[in-house]
Amino acid sequence: MLNLDKIRNQFPSLSIKNNRGDKIIFLDGPGGTQVPKAVIDSISDYYKFSNANTHGEFETSNKTDIIMDSLREKISIFLGAENKDCISIGHNMTTLNFSLARGLIKYFNEGDEVVITDLDHEANRGPWMILEEKGIKIIRVNILKNGEIDYDDFVKKINKKTVMIAMGMSSNAIGTVNNFQFIKEIIENKNILFLLDAVHYAPHFSINVTELNCDFLLCSSYKFYGPHLGFLYSRPGLLDKIETDRLTVQDQNSPYKIETGTLNHAACRGAEKALDFISSLGNGNSYRKKIEDAYKVIGEHEKALAKKLYSSLNKLENIDVVGPDFSDKRSPTVSFIHKNLSANKICKLLAKENICAWDGHFYAKKAIEKMGLSEIGGVTRLGISCYNSADEIGRTIRVLSKI
Repeated sequence: MLNLDKIRNQFPSLSIKNNRGDKIIFLDGPGGTQVPKAVIDSISDYYKFSNANTHGEFETSNKTDIIMDSLREKISIFLGAENKDCISIGHNMTTLNFSLARGLIKYFNEGDEVVITDLDHEANRGPWMILEEKGIKIIRVNILKNGEIDYDDFVKKINKKTVMIAMGMSSNAIGTVNNFQFIKEIIENKNILFLLDAVHYAPHFSINVTELNCDFLLCSSYKFYGPHLGFLYSRPGLLDKIETDRLTVQDQNSPYKIETGTLNHAACRGAEKALDFISSLGNGNSYRKKIEDAYKVIGEHEKALAKKLYSSLNKLENIDVVGPDFSDKRSPTVSFIHKNLSANKICKLLAKENICAWDGHFYAKKAIEKMGLSEIGGVTRLGISCYNSADEIGRTIRVLSKI
């Protein structure tokens, strides 16, 4: 069980109050979580004591080299990767995915097919559209009215021309957890690359890329209590076969060959401390075991709050909850529509009560369109993070019940 008071005391922003003295409630985590003090301090300390570029002969540069190596090592453990050389760092997931797409356009051939889904965030749809410039076909998988992928349609669209499948692990818009294991089984022993977008999955569930047997996986640390950075896992040796856009002076090997320009070293230090924060919530005799255990207790806590929120909103006459229920695996993200008010109006009313929520399509534009919700301004999204409390959920439900 999480020691919630101990966790909440580590987040300075949770003490913010409005002019009525109401404490702020952050249910905006799917758009970026709050950050613990250790992460904030580490970024500040980097600029105080370590600020330099890499590969120099002097002390501050040596410290930066250590920070960068340590982050790659810890991200590789966090993702269950083979080693740190599988981990590339970028400014965000979208930028990395665009860079990967520009490399793969040289790797694939005219007439090849890449399968994407209509449930995904545009960051795992838009970059692949550039492949059409070479005559590579983009095949789109439909979604069902309940916000789940149509797996019958998915299977039908995999054929001998399929060279890659790019799918999300969980929907950032409505919380659906996709059956990516099933798709991997379908393409087992076929020459099809398998890419997973774990941006919305990584904050809530542990990941083991070697067990997933994926070729690429992307995630972002600002979704799991860190600063804005993106990470790309590539199967060992695979990135070296791809001609990424890079300068001649850049290291030409994996994982560096997809990294453009100088990275944000201070943010990298902060991302490492975010991983340390997660691991501190678990028990075990190794960093990996601590992370796995942490996600068990995080998951139990978040699921309990999300189920309470989901079931309570379902009972309100003016609210329709969007997406699957909690009978199967689901992320703790609850989205809904109000029968009389737009999602934006709901968020404005919540903001007056010092409750943070998002409205719209959250860059999962195609999914919201397919579900017939774009005409009404999309959905209101509430996301549970490890620092949220039962009292906060209760207060949110009381406010929404009066709207």
